[in-house]
Amino acid sequence: MNTEIDSKITESEWEVMRVVWAQDNVTSKEIIEVLQQKKDWKSATTKTFIGRLVKKGMLHTEAEGKKYIYSANINESEFIKSNLDETFQNICNKDVGNTIVDLISKATLSFKDIEKMEKALDMKKKDAVEEVSCSCVPGQCKCNDHNCSSGH
Repeated sequence: MNTEIDSKITESEWEVMRVVWAQDNVTSKEIIEVLQQKKDWKSATTKTFIGRLVKKGMLHTEAEGKKYIYSANINESEFIKSNLDETFQNICNKDVGNTIVDLISKATLSFKDIEKMEKALDMKKKDAVEEVSCSCVPGQCKCNDHNCSSGH
């Protein structure tokens, strides 16, 4: 397993990773078949994306006779969490709540999903603050434009 993973992947590379995550150990032929159905990609296109993901350390390759078996070097939920964490680190603290609300409003949710969110929100209420403080340096966000009390 590679020690360093380049987790910056394109939308097309996401498509490949989703197949690998869904099937754990998969051949390029199996990846190609799934993505031909979904994206109508030629096999060479899919192989290009597989090669890029191997170079980035996202995919582990193991030879089995004449074929290669691919598996993920990072768990899907860890990868998604890492990407979300990075997104939230790169926006103003004051925008995090609105971003989460926007994500929820766009998502299709089950009653069970909503129940989990309600429980999480109830727990968050215990640590809630009157106003979230800005995490940016002056000129990096619009807090001053909205007359927020952000300490700038």
